[in-house]
Amino acid sequence: MSQVVIVDGETFLVRRRDLRTYDYDWVTGPHAGYGFTIGSSAEVTRFSEHHEEAIRGFLAGIDPNTGFLYDD
Repeated sequence: MSQVVIVDGETFLVRRRDLRTYDYDWVTGPHAGYGFTIGSSAEVTRFSEHHEEAIRGFLAGIDPNTGFLYDD
């Protein structure tokens, strides 16, 4: 199952890998194929709320100079 999710003007393709794991491809990001994966201890029941929160957290960690997550 996959779904397009738009958050704060950014488009992500969200794919369900299994009941508790999701892959997020940042379609409108500056680097093709860049995104993230999350796992959950429980099956997601509120799809849009859960994924919007995860995407906002990811975007908050992006370095605007590089388009990648900030280095720690």
